[in-house]
Amino acid sequence: MTLALIAGRGSLPARVAAAQAEPPLVCVYEGCDPEGLKADLTFRLETLGSLLAHLRAAGIDQVCLCGAIDRPQLDPARLDARTAPLVPQFQAALAAGDNGALEVIKTIFEEHGLTVVGADALVPGLVVTAGVLSTAQPDDQMRQDAARGAAVLAGLAALDIGQGCVIGGEQVYGIEAIGGTDHLLASLPERVRGARAVLCKGPKTGQLREIDLPTIGPDTLRAAHAAGLAGIVVAAEGVIVLEQETCAALADELGLVLWVRGDAA
Repeated sequence: MTLALIAGRGSLPARVAAAQAEPPLVCVYEGCDPEGLKADLTFRLETLGSLLAHLRAAGIDQVCLCGAIDRPQLDPARLDARTAPLVPQFQAALAAGDNGALEVIKTIFEEHGLTVVGADALVPGLVVTAGVLSTAQPDDQMRQDAARGAAVLAGLAALDIGQGCVIGGEQVYGIEAIGGTDHLLASLPERVRGARAVLCKGPKTGQLREIDLPTIGPDTLRAAHAAGLAGIVVAAEGVIVLEQETCAALADELGLVLWVRGDAA
């Protein structure tokens, strides 16, 4: 065993584990249990130093960070001796934007002799290519809204605050921030329901693909439908779509457009 999964919520960790010839060591962040995958060990931010030492002692040389983990709060009272020297790096990460924080975390793993590998490098076909996955096709308004969404996401990249937005009639109804996509969809104004709006998802400029590729799955489609959206548009080669066949079928069932938009589309 040379691979460890640093796992959080959702079905992605189990998908990555199942694709490996040899079972990886599954390290789950406390309180963020993945679906369908049993933890070999759990850890907290305050015990990360001990986790790193354990991984090296176990012969691990690659780690894959996959699944959702909420930005933690550092509790000094729970720090162990191996983790205390990392506190200045933790403080820098917790004060930074998403990309900045993940850069610090990646650096910590690398400084301990571990290579950070992206989930998409371990699971062929995880990142989607251009095309419309649903039977319903994007109309002219949706194409205009998708272009507007791509421009909004490009503008947000410099602020390092999110990977998604909701656009309808070329108006911005919401942007993804610290609460993530679930919070964005749950907090949209009621008037979005008459706008044939779409959720647009894509990687930020300088996105750390090894750690934080945007991801959608069946739950995202259900939430988009519940919010009254007309579809979901994701960037080709830059977004993970979990359970792609299920998502395509669910889009048809819910009457959604599910569009993987290429650069020239």
